Amino acid sequence: MTPQQLDGAIAALARVLPLDRPADGVLSAYFREHPKLGGRDRAFTAEAVYGVLRHLASLAHLAGGRDPRRLVLAWLARHGGHNLREFEALTSVEEMDWLRGVKSADLAALAPAVRLELPDWLYERLAARHGERLPELAAALNRPAPLDLRVNPLVTDRDAVLAELRAAGLAAEPTPYSPLGIRLRDKPALQRLPCFQEGRLEVQDEGSQLLGFLLAPRRGEMVCDFCAGAGGKTLLLGALMRSTGRLYAFDVAEKRLANLKPRLKRSGLSNVQPQLIAHEHDAKVKRLAGKFDRVLVDAPCSGTGTLRRNPDLKWRQTPAAVDELSAKQAVILAAAARLVKPGGRLLYATCSLLAEENEAIVEDIRQAHPGFRLIPAGEVLAAQHIPLDMADYLRLDPARHGTDGFFAALLEKVS
Repeated sequence: MTPQQLDGAIAALARVLPLDRPADGVLSAYFREHPKLGGRDRAFTAEAVYGVLRHLASLAHLAGGRDPRRLVLAWLARHGGHNLREFEALTSVEEMDWLRGVKSADLAALAPAVRLELPDWLYERLAARHGERLPELAAALNRPAPLDLRVNPLVTDRDAVLAELRAAGLAAEPTPYSPLGIRLRDKPALQRLPCFQEGRLEVQDEGSQLLGFLLAPRRGEMVCDFCAGAGGKTLLLGALMRSTGRLYAFDVAEKRLANLKPRLKRSGLSNVQPQLIAHEHDAKVKRLAGKFDRVLVDAPCSGTGTLRRNPDLKWRQTPAAVDELSAKQAVILAAAARLVKPGGRLLYATCSLLAEENEAIVEDIRQAHPGFRLIPAGEVLAAQHIPLDMADYLRLDPARHGTDGFFAALLEKVS
């Protein structure tokens, strides 16, 4: 740890701490403004900033507030694996005395929400849902996520890619549930790997991959990814369809669809039709009512299941924002339901851990559209020999499954 590294981490954290924008975007902008920073300096800064965000509740308690310097020093001393002697040349006598207290502080008497590094409102909702499991879940949400990849089955198989990655010196293992998943211990520069450049491999969390297998599109079908984003799930659906039939990728954000194009080209798929729509009631959507065999709605949500990757989200989200998202989710799902033909299936999914974004939305749509019946997620996964013990819904969390937190419900239109 050098004085320059410490100063850089403090300056970057000061940019992030207003928490009015996504931390990854703010940090990327900071790095662009400081192009002379080396790889080690960038890694040190990113690790410190995300480390503080993961532990912001307890560190703010120890630091007596959100002063960026004190927060970074507290994280380095308590979680960064640094010996106190390393701080002597970087701090004042007063700071050293304070850091000794930080290093030895017992947090057991603090409020449960602070100990679990959660805002009060989120702690209360997760505690009501998960009870005694919450400490285990919160700890898993607070650990950095591994790098999950997905093999492109159109051009290769998992064993071949595993061998290629291991030959390149990477610690790669198959994921436990997705038959196409690979998990890396480290995070290499994927863009330099031939298997990534040539479309044999994509970045995709294992939980996200399982959504594709739950929808289970078949060759020649007409399928819609209603909230396609940058297209990670779109690419998997297209591969499961063996690049046959028609696969529409709808999204309201032109930038997200633009990010899909290079991934689509690399994948080798020819059945994907990206479509920019103005809103869920766009004329392009209405013209296709009742024509789809499969529709996926990966709805915009609070992202509480992705806190391993986006720890700033827990501090940026609010109960009011969740209420707004729940209302939007209901509208989006109702619009997507109109696309499904009789006998077709509708998959509603979020990366949220909150019932008001998950089960509540599904129950509302079932009451409003009694022609849809619930297909047990466990049955569909078992038929594909995916070893997940699920009942009616797919519920994934990092403590139990090692994935991001996901929820999904599969509905079939019967009339």
